[in-house]
Amino acid sequence: MNNDLAETTLLLKELKAQVIPENVHVMVAPAFVNLNHAFKSLADHPITVAAQNMHQAESGAFTGEVSAGMLKSVGVEVVILGHSERRAYFGETNELLSKKINTALAHDMTVIYCFGEEITDRKEGNHFNVVEAQLQQGIFHIAEGNWKQVILAYEPVWAIGTGETASPEQAQEMHAFVRECIAKNYSQRVAEGVSILYGGSVKPNNASEIFGKPDVDGGLIGGAALDANNFMAIVNAFNSTK
Repeated sequence: MNNDLAETTLLLKELKAQVIPENVHVMVAPAFVNLNHAFKSLADHPITVAAQNMHQAESGAFTGEVSAGMLKSVGVEVVILGHSERRAYFGETNELLSKKINTALAHDMTVIYCFGEEITDRKEGNHFNVVEAQLQQGIFHIAEGNWKQVILAYEPVWAIGTGETASPEQAQEMHAFVRECIAKNYSQRVAEGVSILYGGSVKPNNASEIFGKPDVDGGLIGGAALDANNFMAIVNAFNSTK
């Protein structure tokens, strides 16, 4: 919940002035009220616009919610689902998220599905079980053909704004585990084809080391993305490692 219309306009202007590497897919996810403005601003630009959330119903008595059809009508075809803040503050469960995923896929949208463990899970050595459950209950019901519309995003919640730091090795370990889970439930081809982003406080000074890991395919960037120069430094760090 950052950036009003003027701030969004300025950030997009600054990003559009940058050179986007051809081999990097860059997305921005403004607040709902700025989505159409962002879509129009970036109509002639390679940056894609994504939504931060979406309701599972097509329409109805859900005051304040936004549907897949509404997003599509303003030019948005990518949606983030299951972000750690949605799970923590708004009680979104794996079961609910599976319904949201079904709706998004039915509308031919691309889903960025987020998952990750809390600090207690990590300290108790339960992190792999938690992540596997989030995958099994949230997204492993989809057909194999739907994986071409899915991007995964691992968020070690314990390493976001807590002072704790997840090492690049810990990121790689979990990403490799996720890929193994996909191969076990679907196929090696699907596992190798899906992009798995890392969302654990990526910054310009640690991006290269994180992105250099073989199973880290990109980043889900939070606060660092509010500054165009920082964000592009992260984008270019990825470009230099792949």
